[in-house]
Amino acid sequence: MNTRDGVTDAQTAALQKALAEYPDAKIQTKAEFTKQQESGINLLLKLLYVLLSLSIIISLFGIVNTLVLTVFERTREIGMLRAVGMTRPQVRNMIRHESIITALLGAALGIPVGIVLALMVGKAINYPAFTIPWGTLIVFIVAAIIAGLVAAIFPARRAGKLNILEALKYE
Repeated sequence: MNTRDGVTDAQTAALQKALAEYPDAKIQTKAEFTKQQESGINLLLKLLYVLLSLSIIISLFGIVNTLVLTVFERTREIGMLRAVGMTRPQVRNMIRHESIITALLGAALGIPVGIVLALMVGKAINYPAFTIPWGTLIVFIVAAIIAGLVAAIFPARRAGKLNILEALKYE
Protein backbone atom coordinates (compact mmCIF):
# COMPACT_ATOMS: atom_id res chain seq x y z
CA MET A 1 0.00 0.00 0.00
CA ASN A 2 1.34 3.40 -0.92
CA THR A 3 1.20 6.15 1.67
CA ARG A 4 1.11 9.83 0.80
CA ASP A 5 3.69 11.47 3.02
CA GLY A 6 6.14 8.58 3.24
CA VAL A 7 6.58 6.43 6.31
CA THR A 8 5.24 7.93 9.53
CA ASP A 9 4.54 6.44 12.94
CA ALA A 10 0.82 7.08 12.59
CA GLN A 11 0.61 5.34 9.22
CA THR A 12 2.67 2.40 10.46
CA ALA A 13 0.36 2.03 13.48
CA ALA A 14 -2.72 2.18 11.23
CA LEU A 15 -1.25 -0.48 8.94
CA GLN A 16 -0.36 -2.71 11.89
CA LYS A 17 -3.90 -2.37 13.22
CA ALA A 18 -5.39 -3.21 9.81
CA LEU A 19 -3.11 -6.26 9.44
CA ALA A 20 -3.55 -7.51 13.02
CA GLU A 21 -5.83 -10.33 11.89
CA TYR A 22 -3.23 -11.50 9.33
CA PRO A 23 -0.24 -12.70 11.39
CA ASP A 24 1.80 -13.70 8.35
CA ALA A 25 1.59 -10.24 6.79
CA LYS A 26 4.62 -8.04 7.21
CA ILE A 27 4.86 -4.27 6.93
CA GLN A 28 7.89 -3.16 4.93
CA THR A 29 9.02 -0.16 3.02
CA LYS A 30 9.97 -0.57 -0.60
CA ALA A 31 13.67 -0.47 0.31
CA GLU A 32 13.22 -3.13 3.02
CA PHE A 33 11.30 -5.37 0.62
CA THR A 34 13.97 -4.99 -2.05
CA LYS A 35 16.73 -5.75 0.45
CA GLN A 36 14.90 -8.85 1.69
CA GLN A 37 14.41 -10.13 -1.86
CA GLU A 38 18.05 -9.48 -2.75
CA SER A 39 19.33 -11.36 0.31
CA GLY A 40 18.26 -14.72 -1.13
CA ILE A 41 19.91 -13.99 -4.46
CA ASN A 42 23.07 -12.76 -2.74
CA LEU A 43 23.23 -15.97 -0.72
CA LEU A 44 22.93 -18.00 -3.92
CA LEU A 45 25.69 -15.95 -5.55
CA LYS A 46 27.98 -16.52 -2.56
CA LEU A 47 27.33 -20.25 -2.82
CA LEU A 48 28.19 -20.17 -6.53
CA TYR A 49 31.42 -18.28 -5.79
CA VAL A 50 32.38 -20.93 -3.21
CA LEU A 51 31.73 -23.66 -5.79
CA LEU A 52 33.79 -21.72 -8.33
CA SER A 53 36.64 -21.47 -5.83
CA LEU A 54 36.52 -25.21 -5.25
CA SER A 55 36.63 -25.86 -8.99
CA ILE A 56 39.66 -23.57 -9.31
CA ILE A 57 41.45 -25.49 -6.54
CA ILE A 58 40.68 -28.78 -8.29
CA SER A 59 41.91 -27.37 -11.61
CA LEU A 60 45.15 -26.29 -9.91
CA PHE A 61 45.79 -29.89 -8.93
CA GLY A 62 45.08 -30.93 -12.52
CA ILE A 63 47.51 -28.38 -13.94
CA VAL A 64 50.21 -29.34 -11.42
CA ASN A 65 49.73 -33.02 -12.24
CA THR A 66 49.90 -32.34 -15.98
CA LEU A 67 53.05 -30.23 -15.65
CA VAL A 68 54.80 -32.74 -13.40
CA LEU A 69 54.09 -35.47 -15.95
CA THR A 70 55.22 -33.18 -18.78
CA VAL A 71 58.53 -32.47 -17.03
CA PHE A 72 58.95 -36.18 -16.29
CA GLU A 73 58.25 -37.19 -19.91
CA ARG A 74 60.42 -34.43 -21.36
CA THR A 75 63.40 -34.93 -19.09
CA ARG A 76 65.68 -35.76 -22.00
CA GLU A 77 64.40 -32.83 -24.07
CA ILE A 78 64.96 -30.44 -21.17
CA GLY A 79 68.46 -31.88 -20.73
CA MET A 80 69.20 -31.25 -24.42
CA LEU A 81 67.91 -27.69 -24.18
CA ARG A 82 70.12 -27.15 -21.15
CA ALA A 83 73.11 -28.71 -22.96
CA VAL A 84 72.80 -26.26 -25.88
CA GLY A 85 72.69 -23.24 -23.59
CA MET A 86 69.27 -22.83 -21.98
CA THR A 87 69.64 -21.54 -18.44
CA ARG A 88 67.74 -22.74 -15.37
CA PRO A 89 65.62 -19.55 -15.22
CA GLN A 90 64.72 -20.01 -18.88
CA VAL A 91 63.58 -23.59 -18.21
CA ARG A 92 61.48 -22.40 -15.28
CA ASN A 93 59.95 -19.64 -17.43
CA MET A 94 59.13 -22.17 -20.15
CA ILE A 95 57.21 -24.32 -17.64
CA ARG A 96 55.48 -21.22 -16.19
CA HIS A 97 54.39 -20.12 -19.66
CA GLU A 98 53.00 -23.58 -20.39
CA SER A 99 51.06 -23.43 -17.13
CA ILE A 100 49.64 -19.98 -17.89
CA ILE A 101 48.63 -21.10 -21.38
CA THR A 102 46.88 -24.15 -19.91
CA ALA A 103 45.03 -21.99 -17.37
CA LEU A 104 44.03 -19.46 -20.03
CA LEU A 105 42.76 -22.25 -22.28
CA GLY A 106 40.56 -23.39 -19.40
CA ALA A 107 39.30 -19.84 -18.92
CA ALA A 108 38.78 -19.36 -22.66
CA LEU A 109 36.61 -22.46 -22.77
CA GLY A 110 34.90 -22.07 -19.40
CA ILE A 111 33.84 -18.43 -19.57
CA PRO A 112 31.89 -18.68 -22.87
CA VAL A 113 30.27 -21.93 -21.73
CA GLY A 114 29.27 -20.24 -18.46
CA ILE A 115 27.79 -17.28 -20.34
CA VAL A 116 25.80 -19.57 -22.65
CA LEU A 117 24.53 -21.62 -19.71
CA ALA A 118 23.51 -18.45 -17.86
CA LEU A 119 21.67 -17.24 -20.95
CA MET A 120 19.89 -20.61 -21.28
CA VAL A 121 18.85 -20.61 -17.62
CA GLY A 122 17.65 -17.01 -17.97
CA LYS A 123 15.53 -17.98 -20.97
CA ALA A 124 14.16 -21.04 -19.16
CA ILE A 125 12.94 -19.00 -16.19
CA ASN A 126 11.82 -16.07 -18.38
CA TYR A 127 14.23 -13.67 -16.72
CA PRO A 128 13.65 -10.25 -18.30
CA ALA A 129 17.25 -8.99 -18.43
CA PHE A 130 20.59 -10.57 -19.27
CA THR A 131 23.82 -8.72 -18.61
CA ILE A 132 27.40 -9.87 -18.85
CA PRO A 133 29.51 -8.82 -15.84
CA TRP A 134 32.62 -7.75 -17.76
CA GLY A 135 34.51 -6.62 -14.67
CA THR A 136 33.99 -9.98 -12.96
CA LEU A 137 35.05 -11.85 -16.09
CA ILE A 138 38.27 -9.83 -16.30
CA VAL A 139 38.93 -10.63 -12.63
CA PHE A 140 38.46 -14.33 -13.44
CA ILE A 141 40.91 -14.12 -16.36
CA VAL A 142 43.50 -12.48 -14.10
CA ALA A 143 42.76 -15.17 -11.48
CA ALA A 144 43.40 -17.83 -14.14
CA ILE A 145 46.81 -16.30 -14.88
CA ILE A 146 47.67 -16.20 -11.18
CA ALA A 147 46.42 -19.77 -10.75
CA GLY A 148 48.65 -20.84 -13.64
CA LEU A 149 51.64 -19.20 -11.99
CA VAL A 150 50.88 -20.83 -8.65
CA ALA A 151 50.40 -24.23 -10.28
CA ALA A 152 53.78 -23.95 -12.03
CA ILE A 153 55.86 -23.39 -8.89
CA PHE A 154 56.68 -27.01 -8.10
CA PRO A 155 57.05 -28.38 -11.67
CA ALA A 156 59.16 -25.38 -12.78
CA ARG A 157 61.42 -25.78 -9.78
CA ARG A 158 61.82 -29.50 -10.53
CA ALA A 159 62.58 -28.83 -14.22
CA GLY A 160 65.13 -26.17 -13.32
CA LYS A 161 66.99 -28.49 -10.95
CA LEU A 162 67.48 -31.30 -13.48
CA ASN A 163 71.08 -32.40 -13.89
CA ILE A 164 72.07 -31.99 -17.55
CA LEU A 165 74.06 -35.23 -17.87
CA GLU A 166 71.50 -37.36 -16.03
CA ALA A 167 68.70 -35.83 -18.11
CA LEU A 168 70.52 -36.61 -21.36
CA LYS A 169 71.01 -40.30 -20.48
CA TYR A 170 67.39 -40.62 -19.23
CA GLU A 171 65.15 -42.83 -21.36
